[in-house]
Amino acid sequence: MVSKPDSNKARIKRHKRVRAKISGTTERPRLNVFRSNANIYAQIIDDTKGVTLVAASTVESGFTGNGGNKEAAKQVGETIAKRAAEKGITEVVFDRGGNIYHGRVKELAEGAREGGLKF
Repeated sequence: MVSKPDSNKARIKRHKRVRAKISGTTERPRLNVFRSNANIYAQIIDDTKGVTLVAASTVESGFTGNGGNKEAAKQVGETIAKRAAEKGITEVVFDRGGNIYHGRVKELAEGAREGGLKF
């Protein structure tokens, strides 16, 4: 019998390795991305205080359309950038959550950059 490697276990292992190196501070918080098959979620986190400052996702009531495609990811990126600007956040550290910087994760990052976040 052929055993298939667990891709989520590998993603978690990559995420732990990246998180050992990056951390969000008060001056430059961490933009965290979580991607499921149906939705995408983004949070801006201050790791020194352990507080989520801003969040956006495709499961919110104001979101319309399919939550699992690139257009939705770009919309979430623009939304989180707008909410961060309202709180006075301009620079963040990007945490891709162990996912490859491609597809929906890349679109979310580009949408956040277009919205005014620097990383």
